[in-house]
Order: sequence, then C-alpha cells, then structure tokens
Amino acid sequence: MDQGIYLVTLVGAALVVVAAFSSLIAFRFGAPLLLLFLGIGLASGTDGLGIDFDNAGVAYFVGSLALAVILFDSGFGTPIKVFRQAAGPAIILATVGVALTTLLFGMAAHLMTPLTWLESFLLGAAVASTDAAAVFFLLRAGEVHLRERVRSTLEIESGTNDPIAIFLTITLVEIISIGARPEADVIVLDLIVGFLEHMAIGGLVGAAGGYGIVRLVERLDLDRGLLPIFVLTLSLMVFAAAGALGGSGFLAVYIAGLIAGNADIRAVSSLRRFQDGVSWLAQIIMFLLLGLYATPSQFVATLPVAIGLGLILILFARPLAVWLCLIPFSMPRQETAFISWVGLRGAVSILLAITPIIGGIEHGRIIFDMAFIIVLVSLVVQGWTVGPLARRLGLIVPPRFGPLQKVELELPGSAHHELLAYTVVAGSPVARGQRIPRWARPSLVVREGRSIRFQDAGRLLAGDNVYIFVPDRYPRLLDRLFASRTAVDAEDEDFFGAFAVDPSRPASELEVAYGAVMAEPERSLHIDALMLKRLGGSAEYADRVNLGPIELIVRDLDEKGRITGVGIALEPAAPPPAIPAFLGAREIAERLGALLRRFGRRGAAAPAAPAPGKDGDGPPAS
Repeated sequence: MDQGIYLVTLVGAALVVVAAFSSLIAFRFGAPLLLLFLGIGLASGTDGLGIDFDNAGVAYFVGSLALAVILFDSGFGTPIKVFRQAAGPAIILATVGVALTTLLFGMAAHLMTPLTWLESFLLGAAVASTDAAAVFFLLRAGEVHLRERVRSTLEIESGTNDPIAIFLTITLVEIISIGARPEADVIVLDLIVGFLEHMAIGGLVGAAGGYGIVRLVERLDLDRGLLPIFVLTLSLMVFAAAGALGGSGFLAVYIAGLIAGNADIRAVSSLRRFQDGVSWLAQIIMFLLLGLYATPSQFVATLPVAIGLGLILILFARPLAVWLCLIPFSMPRQETAFISWVGLRGAVSILLAITPIIGGIEHGRIIFDMAFIIVLVSLVVQGWTVGPLARRLGLIVPPRFGPLQKVELELPGSAHHELLAYTVVAGSPVARGQRIPRWARPSLVVREGRSIRFQDAGRLLAGDNVYIFVPDRYPRLLDRLFASRTAVDAEDEDFFGAFAVDPSRPASELEVAYGAVMAEPERSLHIDALMLKRLGGSAEYADRVNLGPIELIVRDLDEKGRITGVGIALEPAAPPPAIPAFLGAREIAERLGALLRRFGRRGAAAPAAPAPGKDGDGPPAS
C-alpha cells in the first residue's frame, strides 16, 4: 500500500499538534496566536522544512470553508443583547468603514507601488477587514476586561466586515480580469448595486437558514452525538446555498449562527462546546495552510514598500475611517482611539489576497506577498500593544465576578431547564453562609466523595460540589453567590469607591453630605436618574460620573440595564490621557458653536466705521 497517505497524515497531524501546543506559549507570553500559527506554516513550507504546497485553488477552497465555520460559531456565540447594544456603530464600521479603508489605503498603494488604480484598490479591499480571533485571544491571554460597549463593537464589527471585504475583492478581481476599462462612475454604480444585491440575498438566506436550523433541531429527535455534526452541516449548506444564489455566503452563515445561538434550542451547551473545538481546528488549518502557501524568499523585493503600507494602514487609513464612521455616535475619544488601533489583520486578508492569483491578474503574486507582509506587520505592531493601550486609555474594568467553577448539564426531555454543577470557592458568599434563592432547587451535595442531600449537608464548605436545578436564562445572581469575592468586595475598592450608596436616594443628599456639584434641575432627581442623564441615557458597568469633589461609579446593573449599585469615590480618579483627535459629533458641534459665538462677539464689539463724507469724518465722497 502507498505509504504517502500515511506520511501526509502524519505531517498534517503533527503540524496541528504543534500549532495547538503553541497556544500555551501564546497564553504565557501574550503573543498573537495567529502569528505563531502563520510562523509554523512558513517554517514548514518550501523555505523551511521543504513541504511544497502551491495550489491556490485548494488553499482558497479550504480557507473559505474554515472561515464559514468560524463565522457561524462567531454568530452562535454572540448574545442578541450584545448585538443590540453596539449594532449601529459596528455595522457602520463593517460597511462604510471597510469601503473608506479600501479607498484611503488604495490611494497610498497606488503612489507607492507599480500597481494600477484598480489593483491598488484590490490590495486595499484584501486588507480592509479585521481579525477578531487574534484580538480576543490577546484580551483573554492578558486577562483584559474591556468596557462592554467597546468589546461589543469590536465583536460585531469583526463578525460582519468579512462579507463586505470579500465582495469588494472578488468584484474587483472580476473587473480586472475582464480587461475592460469602464469609467469610474460606472464602477462605483456597479459596486453599489452589486453590493446591495449580494448582501440582501445573503441576509435573506441566512435568516431563513437560521430559523430552519432551529426548527429542525427541535423537531428531529437526533442522537446527542449526531446533533452537533447535523447543525454544522446545516450551517455549511446555508453558506453554499447563499453563494449559489449570488449572495454572500459568509454573511448568511453568520446570521444563521446569530439566530440559532439566541433561540431556545435543546442541547445548546453541548453545541457550543462542539463548535468551539471545531472553530479552533478551522482556524489552525486555515492559518497553517496559508503559511504553507507563502514563500518568504519572494518577500524581499516588496518588503520595504509593504512595511510602509502596513504602517500607513495602522496609523492613517484605519484610524481615519473609524473616526469618520463613529462621529455620529459621539463615542468618547479613548474608545474611538482604541477601536481604531484594534484593527488586526489576519487570515481573511491573506485568503482574499489569493483571489488575484486565481483570477490570473498580472501582479497577483505581488498583491499576495504585500498582503501577507502587511498582516505580519499588523500582528507584530498592534498584537503586542492591545492590552497596554487599553490600560493606558482607561478602558479596563474589573471583572464582575471572581473565580468561578461551574458546569452546565442539560437534562434529556427538558429544553428549558438546566442542571448546574458548582464547586464552592473559598470566600464565596455561599461559603460564608449566604442562602441560595428560592427559585433555584439545590438537589445534591458531593463532599469528599460522598453524596449528601442538600437538606442534610448543612453549611456549604469550600470544595463542595453542589448540583442545582434551575430554569434556563437563570439570573446572574447565582454565579455571584458561588464566585469568590467580587471586584467590589476585594482588591478593587479603589476603582469602585470605598463607599456604596443607594441609587434610589435623592441626588440632593450628595450635595449636602459631600458637596457634590450639580445643576439646579439635577437636585430633584434620584441618584440613578442623575447618572443616566449625565451618561446620555444608558449606563454601563464601571461608568463614572464626576460631581466635583466626588465621583459616582456604576457597580452593578440588572438584566434590564437599570443601575442597582453605585459607589462613591472621595478622590476622583485622574482623567484619561487627552487625545487631540477623534472628536465626536457632540464635541464638534460644541466647538463650532463656541467658534461662531466668538466671531459673533467680535463682530458686535467692533465699532461701526463712519460713513465717508459726513460731518467731516473721513474723506469726502467722490
């Protein structure tokens, strides 16, 4: 029997094992995981171990399937609450932002390279989308807890900007391959019409596919081992159906995942665990394959220019595009600056850069090499600075809960109830004697290998395993009871203030007790209403409101976003560093208003010039 099959399998499996092992290194040192995966692929290619892989079609096909799996998992794991919270700015960034980045970067590429205008915009479209996997791996590795608004915006943007970049890239490849030279206005019109049609078909197929997945899972009594494979296969069918109809398969599979993940389907916990593992495998395979396809020895000719273009993308094109997109949302400058910086390029950019080679474009290999180098520059420059920059800009907040050990167990025949297994952590509220709420039904305690009825267990001890029967969508309170001391109770008192105040108390009491500075209408408000007014109508965990000598901090919110916990800091924290750029709509309006008032005052204060020829003032009229 031909031993080549076994050799290929051995090498492929070994590369996956090495890539998986490298994640431990990345977690330890905070290195960009994608950079390690690509490095392993490059080291194994023709310029390294000598594995010769030069099939652009296979690389693009496998990469597209892997990306579809990743996008479905991304949508499946995005709570609808998060989507609603940041859908506006994120979708603008994913559409208008990608187009602006393509335009700005394309102009720079045309000036610095021998590429034509269309080829320059093609390179810009290939590197216009961001890679969320790399960003959030770094945040998890560095235990960085971002503000919810920023995290939600980045999550949704990264999940929705790939389809737009793919559409622009493929359309430009087709235009260049045809060889026609249409007018610029014709190209723009075709792009707009094609984009709307492409996205509309993808959105409709994705919505139908998502609801179809939910109905099939509920109606078919499939074996638990087969169910995750069934759902994964259905997601790939949604991806393929949308593409066959001329729509965006990537948008369709993301929307299908979003709908299925937020529906009350059975076995959702096992589905999440399965898809998390498959998504990791898809990322590893895609990154390794793209690294194998690249030839580092060919990078030398384009290296200086590609590095320069990478810096232009990081320091100019992405920040300007993000700022223009976020002006209407009046986001704080620190948040806009961070979102503009966290635009890591990744596997999608390299995957799209293969399409010019498949399309037979003259400078296709140059475009691919430049895109690969730009991705490496982005990962090196931005990848190691995400955590430090977030801390510098004051966007880090303490975690809501301390360490928590919990396992969700789904019960056969009970789609809307779960069995939770908690391990009691030393110092947690239940270990200190706090009672479990009535809506939860504790049934069993396992202590030192012995099973005890909850009623007979007495006070819970550290190390006990407690099994609790709860309805799904259970309140977050249960996690808090079994977690170790929370951020408010423990070392982060400086962040949340040393004192707590009832948010339903009148705000005027703060003025009497602490000398808080507030406007006359604000004195009649309750503390939570005052904070909401100062925060623009919606509060977020760890939001701060300065009242002169004191500062109010949001300690906790309920499920409906109402403020339920407020801390008082008697020594307000130092303001975040001033950023001269990234003005929001409100700041722009205020500055324009101040400028107009200043000119108005100058005009009113200037003495009127005397009319010539009257009362001997000035020269006589001619």
